[in-house]
Amino acid sequence: MSVHPVFGQPLLTFPELDKSPLSIRAKALVFVDPRSRALRERLEHVARLPLPVLIRGETGTGKELLARQVHRASDRAGLFVSVNCAAISPTYADAELFGYTAGAQGGTASSRAGWFGSANGGTLYLDEIADLPLTIQAKLLAALEHREVTRVGAAHPLPVDVRLVAASSIDLSKAVAAGRFNERLYQSLHEGELELPALRERVGDILPLADYFVGIYSARLGRLLPLISEAAQLALEAHTWPGNTRELENVIHFALLVGQGDEVLPGHLGLPDTAPLASLETVLEQLTQVREPSTVEGVRRVLEAALARLPGQ
Repeated sequence: MSVHPVFGQPLLTFPELDKSPLSIRAKALVFVDPRSRALRERLEHVARLPLPVLIRGETGTGKELLARQVHRASDRAGLFVSVNCAAISPTYADAELFGYTAGAQGGTASSRAGWFGSANGGTLYLDEIADLPLTIQAKLLAALEHREVTRVGAAHPLPVDVRLVAASSIDLSKAVAAGRFNERLYQSLHEGELELPALRERVGDILPLADYFVGIYSARLGRLLPLISEAAQLALEAHTWPGNTRELENVIHFALLVGQGDEVLPGHLGLPDTAPLASLETVLEQLTQVREPSTVEGVRRVLEAALARLPGQ
């Protein structure tokens, strides 16, 4: 975790994702909003405990960034191994996660440690854990409880020391009720749960993140660093961000491509123009999303953004 040079706030970044152009994961997180600061304190507490961790949050919020910070804060000497469960074939999930012996997997002449073995001494991050088949969920629970895995084709288990950090964009308690997720595994993960709020629920993080992305893309485009105008700031804070941090990054990138002046203006953002006059329903919906005790500033911002769209303003 680094400190943002402008805001003096903790900043999590993920520069490795630049090498993966198809990635849709969030590449930055800040802890400015009160909800984010509370999450950071909870993370630092949980990271020191010998517990599996479950990170809940919408797509694009930065769950893998949190997982990597849990690994760093836990001081585990081994690797951080990231696995997207949605990309694992159900047919080969057992072998991919727990490994296999020579000749056990399609006649291969070599063995493989699997993702669990690769993370031995470190942290295994399972993104969208609910996508694992129920049979694999049961084996995963057994591996955590007994601290050992049995590779496909092996006669005896091998000891492992792996901390599991899992993530889900769905409510796993509902998946348990529907019979799609192992209840005991959920209970094991629930004890160390971290909830990463959607960006619309962390209004205080929006402008610091926007400024961070302005700096990143200004440097990449070889242009002078523009300021985000007050009207554009209001527009950013009023938007509901269904795509979360990744959407904000794309909006800022677009704004710097289309705007060439020394300011980022509302028209550069490309945000949907819902109506010249914000409806009462829209304003009330935005107000209900400001959940922290420090609501005065959030309410003021939302109302100002609505008033800015009045005719003649």
